[in-house]
Amino acid sequence: MRFDHETLGQRVRFASGQARESLAAEIDLLGASRVMVIAGQDERELADAVTADLPVVVHHDEVVMHVPADVADRAREVAAQHRVDLLVSVGGGSTTGLAKAVALTSGVPIVAVPTTYAGSEATNVWGMTESSKKTTGVDDRVLPRTVVYDASLMLSLPTGMSIASGLNALAHCVDSMWAPRADPINAALAGEGIRALNRGLPAILDDPRGLDGRERALYGAYLSAVAFASAGSGLHHKICHVLGGMFDLPHAQTHAVVLPHVLAFNVPTAPGAGERLATAFGSDTAVAGLAALRERVDAPKALRDYGMQESGIEPAARAVVEAAPADNPTPVTVDNITALLHAAWEGAEPR
Repeated sequence: MRFDHETLGQRVRFASGQARESLAAEIDLLGASRVMVIAGQDERELADAVTADLPVVVHHDEVVMHVPADVADRAREVAAQHRVDLLVSVGGGSTTGLAKAVALTSGVPIVAVPTTYAGSEATNVWGMTESSKKTTGVDDRVLPRTVVYDASLMLSLPTGMSIASGLNALAHCVDSMWAPRADPINAALAGEGIRALNRGLPAILDDPRGLDGRERALYGAYLSAVAFASAGSGLHHKICHVLGGMFDLPHAQTHAVVLPHVLAFNVPTAPGAGERLATAFGSDTAVAGLAALRERVDAPKALRDYGMQESGIEPAARAVVEAAPADNPTPVTVDNITALLHAAWEGAEPR
């Protein structure tokens, strides 16, 4: 056994119903005195409640999916004008992504308070979109110093969005099995993440106001993100970045739709990863395990349901081939990626 593994330095405070207290303790520990709260308009009331005890100098609510470059620039200007020394993001992946865009150029640290299962809060990966192209990168300045997890903040997240967001987290686990820096530690984290999400997501569906399913899913989402941060971005994420940037598709739903197709595409040439995934799902095969979960939670099925046009498949396939990892288990060609995208577009069974 031989591998190189890097573990990112980050504190995690995980306690349901304690976000306000956890945040206050963290800000006191960090010694911040000029806090910028980043939260979309839909999250403003929640953000006000959990940041009530903080020295907030400005609230910023221009949060846009995929972090357009001009939106990032305006947030950076606000942070500079108010001389902020800490960013507190309260929201999903788009909110965390905007905070990362500010931190990338300013070096101001982030404390993230997630309200979805996106996982961005546990990675040092940033992404921004300009001219219909999403660019991503890795920089330790964007890794939140601390993550405050509070499953009670997820109770108002609609069930459908909870499922899509949780499947996005599951995609981090699957991609971590064969991403460019995949290693046994990533596989262990990803396997435990799958087990937690495989139990948590059905529990959310059965009892949307219960904490048990929410906590399991949140725990699984964190593990998935830690695995992904170390393993890097595999084929699944390259596909979703292309689709999100080109067609402005909803992030979580896109991941949920594409995931089974990438799994079916790679498993035949990655039998070791397939066995680990099958074990994590508690199924005979990885494909069957994911299919059973998706059927149980009524997962999103087709990209066309979210506004993608069939005419976009060909240019997207070419862009994916250019971005795909060179060491993906199954060799990537325009033809086989076109077939994969077409199946995902129409909601066909994974091939």
